[in-house]
Amino acid sequence: MPTPTSQPRLILGSSSIYRKELLSRLHLPFDVMVPNIDETPAANESPDATALRLAQEKATVIGLKNPNSLVIGSDQVATLDGEQIGKPGTHENALKQLQKMRGRKVVFHTALCLFDSRANIAAPQIQLENVQTFVTFRDLPDAELDAYLRIEQPYDCAGSAKNEGLGIAIIGKIESSDPTALTGLPLIALTTMLRRAGLSFFGI
Repeated sequence: MPTPTSQPRLILGSSSIYRKELLSRLHLPFDVMVPNIDETPAANESPDATALRLAQEKATVIGLKNPNSLVIGSDQVATLDGEQIGKPGTHENALKQLQKMRGRKVVFHTALCLFDSRANIAAPQIQLENVQTFVTFRDLPDAELDAYLRIEQPYDCAGSAKNEGLGIAIIGKIESSDPTALTGLPLIALTTMLRRAGLSFFGI
């Protein structure tokens, strides 16, 4: 196990403020780089395959430019009845999403990739995992959904609800093996990957 002074460079490949906040909980020094990839789903691609592919692409595009590093890539795809639900972008789109999801169970696929370029940049070690979270939304009237959106404005969130904020009030149930997966970065899965890569925690 390496000592804290020999820890490899850790890079978060994301522009998400939510993922940055979650990673900071681990008290590990890290840099942030934006991968700038095309996140359009491929034709006939399943939701979990989309999430895994994009997570790996995010980590890879940064890892190839930064040898001797551990790069974290993550992507989330929300689905209802197998249909992908993207980021709403506007109030109108967000309201339509919540109306469609109320009283229903939505599956969030949060994919995680750890790209280890320390040994050989041409043949990096790659760890991949998809963490599923099942979210049941409350069956609420339009007035409540509209009021929630105007207060929190979660227009950059797939599913139009911030579970770490007021959005928890429109959710009836969350089922997951990794409690931070829904916010965008599954820390249980990530710490497992980092331990496999030889990182030490707690300063020892």
